[in-house]
Amino acid sequence: MSQPITDSDVRHVAKLARLHLSDAEVSAMAVQLGSVLGYVGMLQELDVSGIEPLTHALDQTNVFRADEPLPGLPVEIALRNAPDRDGPFFAVPKVIGDGGGA
Repeated sequence: MSQPITDSDVRHVAKLARLHLSDAEVSAMAVQLGSVLGYVGMLQELDVSGIEPLTHALDQTNVFRADEPLPGLPVEIALRNAPDRDGPFFAVPKVIGDGGGA
């Protein structure tokens, strides 16, 4: 690997991932991420020129059922375990603002 992972790099990635890390966690992550990237660097040194690209390790294809419309669940069965309902609908907490503007 060309450059070591710095605490600043870890803090930047943590911010992007919306993770809150303590100083000790930042230092530990810098070491761990450096190890991971070092391993990836070793993999990049392999000669894979004669190897065809692979999408799956096993020689198999996905088997899907025909895409045909089927009847849906009756409302009573769909809402049977709902913690709260409003007639034939799931009742959920309001997640949109009160409309008072931004």
